[in-house]
Amino acid sequence: MIPLEMIEVEGIIISEKPYGESSKILNIITKDKGIIGVLAKGAKRLKSPFRSVCQRFCYANFNISYKDDKLSVLISADVINNFKNIKNDIKKLSYLNFISELTSGVIKQNTDKRIYDIYLSAILKIEEGFDPVIITNILELKYLSFLGVLPKLDGCVVCGNPKVVTISAYKGGFVCKDHVNDDYVVSEKTIKLIRVLEYVDISKITKLDVSNTVKKEINDFLDDYYDRYTGLYLKSKKFLKSLTSL
Repeated sequence: MIPLEMIEVEGIIISEKPYGESSKILNIITKDKGIIGVLAKGAKRLKSPFRSVCQRFCYANFNISYKDDKLSVLISADVINNFKNIKNDIKKLSYLNFISELTSGVIKQNTDKRIYDIYLSAILKIEEGFDPVIITNILELKYLSFLGVLPKLDGCVVCGNPKVVTISAYKGGFVCKDHVNDDYVVSEKTIKLIRVLEYVDISKITKLDVSNTVKKEINDFLDDYYDRYTGLYLKSKKFLKSLTSL
């Protein structure tokens, strides 16, 4: 019998479910191993050392008996952040739920370790108090390259003209004045910001001052673009839309 490998992984619990009378199975997004399933024995017991750790969206260092492609076993865990600010705000929690489901979907298509870094940086910024809408939009825009469907953002998608006036999900990127047709024309600030967001390092953001009009135009574009090109249809997105429409 091949012994299990003892390892430490940094990660975030994205889901938990009961296992037997007293245990839990955790799904954890990690940087080095992707998404792994971990059995936390006795985690539901009142006196279990795992009880406070084995909660959804707990960010921790997990010591586990690891087995590739099979259920690993939790040995111990050291909490790094419980994201209390997010969990006390229904709007922020809804965005955390969405970006976690989205990240899970992206990792299933691409195992690049940078995906975890983007995901973690986004959560930490939302926890710090930055606008969850624009932070989520930055994450969404960055994920498109890992999904292989990044829109054309270096010029008009039709002719390559660098002088563009709008962005179209239908056409797949920026559009110049000669090829607008019936496309909705976004503000000049929206065009400038999208160009910046593609390259910004989320972890280094210190200030975000974006008007509601620009946020809506960017968010509407990304919603339409994801629907058209990614094949990712997430339940959490539907709830998010219903929440923001209230």
